[in-house]
Amino acid sequence: MASWERVLEENRSRYLEDFLELLRIPSVSALPEHAGDVRRAAEWTARRLRAAGLEKVQVLETGGHPVVYAEWLHAEGKPTVLLYGHFDVQPVDPVERWTSPPFEPTIRDGRVYARGASDNKGNFVLAIFAVEAMLRVEGRLPLNVKFLLEGQEEIGSPQLPAFVASHAELLACDLAISTDGAHWSEELPSLSVGSRGLCALQIDVTGAGRDLHSGIYGGTVQNPIHALVTLLGTLRSPEGKVLVEGFYDSVRPLSAEERETFARIPHDDEAYARELGVPATFGEPGFGTLERAWVRPTLEINGIWGGFQGEGLKTVIPSEAHAKISCRLVPDQDPDEILERIRRHAERHAPPGVRVEVRDFPGRARPYVVPADLPALRVAREVVGEIYGKEPVLVCTGGTVPVLDLFRTHLGVHTVTVAFGVEDERFHAPDEFYRLANFDRGQRGYARLLERLAEVPWRG
Repeated sequence: MASWERVLEENRSRYLEDFLELLRIPSVSALPEHAGDVRRAAEWTARRLRAAGLEKVQVLETGGHPVVYAEWLHAEGKPTVLLYGHFDVQPVDPVERWTSPPFEPTIRDGRVYARGASDNKGNFVLAIFAVEAMLRVEGRLPLNVKFLLEGQEEIGSPQLPAFVASHAELLACDLAISTDGAHWSEELPSLSVGSRGLCALQIDVTGAGRDLHSGIYGGTVQNPIHALVTLLGTLRSPEGKVLVEGFYDSVRPLSAEERETFARIPHDDEAYARELGVPATFGEPGFGTLERAWVRPTLEINGIWGGFQGEGLKTVIPSEAHAKISCRLVPDQDPDEILERIRRHAERHAPPGVRVEVRDFPGRARPYVVPADLPALRVAREVVGEIYGKEPVLVCTGGTVPVLDLFRTHLGVHTVTVAFGVEDERFHAPDEFYRLANFDRGQRGYARLLERLAEVPWRG
C-alpha cells in the first residue's frame, strides 16, 4: 500500500463530509436566482484547494460564472498536468420525482443521492483529495499540477473560450485531464476517447404581415407552417440519412479496427429501445447504434412552432413558423462549413410564396478525438484497469464537450478523460447519485495516475 493510500483511508470520513458539504450548495448555473450559489461553490472549491496544499489559488472572473484556478509547480523537469472539472449543476426539475431533496445529500444503499453527485462534483473533488494525500505524505507531487474548475459547463461554457484564450500562459501545460465523464457500467470500466462537435441554427419562415382568416384567404397564399414542414422534409431521407449537399464530404471514414472495437462493447438494441420507450432503434443505414451515437454526424430538429397553440381551434393561416436544428459533428467536419451548407440548402429548397431566413446560434464546437498512440492514454488505460481489475473499453460520447477542443486550440494539448462515475447514475435527472465504492476508487485512481504520468516520457 502506498503511503498516500493510508492518508486517504484515515481521512475518508472527513473527505466524505467535505463532499456532502459541496453537494448542499445549489450551484445551478442555468437559473439567475442561483448565481450567488454558483459563486459560493467557487469559493468553497478555492478554500478546499488551499487546504489541500495547492498554491496561487484564485477565483477568476469570466464575464459570467467564475472559474477557480490553482497550481503546484515545484517538480523541476517534470511535465505539467491540467486537471479540469466543473462545480455547477443542472436544474432539479421535476423536483417532485426526487426521493429525497436534491440539495440535501442522502446516503442510501452505498450511494450518495444529490444533484451534482456524479456530474461533476463527485469526480473533481476526488482529484483534490488525492493531491492533498500525496502532499501530506511527500510534501511534493511527482509532477506539476494545475487545476481549472469552472462554473458554467452545464450552460455550454459560453465565456470559457475567451477566458482560455486570454489566459493561455497561466494555463500552459503538457496534458489536460478531464474529470467530467463516466464509466460504461458498474461492471465494465471505460475511457472516453472522443466527443462530437456541435453547431445549431434556427429557420424562420414568414408569409403575410399578419395571421390570416383560413376561410377567406385559404388556398390563395402560402401557409408558412406547410412551407416550413416541406423545407424540413428535404433535410433527411426517410431512412435517416442527411440530404444536405456535401454534409458528409469531410467525415472521416471508420476503420475496420474502430468498427471491431465498437462491436466488442456490450450493447443490446432491443433493451436500448425498451429503456427509451420506443418501438425500435432508427438511424443512418449501414451503421450500428453505437456508431450512429458516437462517430456519425446527425441533423436533428429540436423544436418547431407557429400558429395557434391554445386550447381549441383558431382557424388562421399563421404569418410565421420556426424551427430549431442542431447538428452533432464528427472528424473532420467544420461547424462553420456545415452551417453554410445548410443555409445554401434552405435557400435552394425554399418553397414559393414565403421568405426563409437561417440564423446561426453561438456556441459551436469542433469534434474531438484522443490520438490512439498518445502515451497518456496508455497510462490511463493501465491505471483504470488496475483500479477496477478489468481492462477498460474505449468509448466515445455522442454529446459535445467544448473544453476538449478549447484546450487543443488554445493550449496545444490533448485531453484524456478519467472519471469514476457510471453512466447509469442519473445525471441531469431526478435521483442523481454517486457510488461510494467509486468515491474510494477514484481517489486512489487519480493519485496513481499522477504517479504513472511522471514516470513515462511523453508529450501531451
